[in-house]
Order: sequence, then C-alpha cells, then structure tokens
Amino acid sequence: MEITLRAALLAWLSADPALAGQLNAIVEEAPSRTALPWLAISASASADWSAKEVAGREVRVALELHCRGDQPGAAADLVAAIEARIASLPASQSTCQVVSITFLRARSEMRAANTRAVLLEYRFRVLAA
Repeated sequence: MEITLRAALLAWLSADPALAGQLNAIVEEAPSRTALPWLAISASASADWSAKEVAGREVRVALELHCRGDQPGAAADLVAAIEARIASLPASQSTCQVVSITFLRARSEMRAANTRAVLLEYRFRVLAA
C-alpha cells in the first residue's frame, strides 16, 4: 500500500495545473539535473493499521521542496499550495481507501547559494480497497 500511495500522491500533485506551472519537477526522489524549484518524496515508512477483516497501513511520507529565495517567506505561497493539494487527495484510490491525512510537521532551512529546502511530513491512514 505504501508504494501505491506514493504513486497516487505524486500523480495527484502533478495533475494540479497551478503546481505544475510553478515546479520544474514533481518526482519520487531528488532529480539529478532539474532547475529549482522542484518537489520530491524524500522518504516514507509504513506500519500496520489493519482492522479485523481488512488490511491497512499508516504511511508516513516526507516531501522536500527545493527552491530559491533570500527571504524567509519566499516559498510560503508554494508551500501553502502543496499543503492544500495534499489535503484534497481523493479518499478513493485504485488499491486503497485513504481514511485520514494528517499534517505532522514542517522544517525549513536556508542552504548555500540562496537556496531553500522545505520538508513537509504527513501521515496517511489507508485501508485496502
């Protein structure tokens, strides 16, 4: 379920015209030669969240946005758009049912050459379809 949820999440984010217009890539891992800004899944992990008669997983996903900006709020609008899109992920997926989506935490850091990295972590609770 973790792998299919990751794929569904990337497809959902990529299908948003506003995000697609602002990001050079929305991918599963850090792209090797893509200009900033881009968004990637940096890590995920899952644990059992099954019920009596249905398999389930609690999947934690960390997404990392890389962008430019010398001001602390440089990526605020883009982060808000990413968060809104994740929150609107349809519950019904091809292989699972998303029961809940919970924002866990964010971290932002300034890096060399006026680049920024913003980490967004979420918890998804899913049951097999």
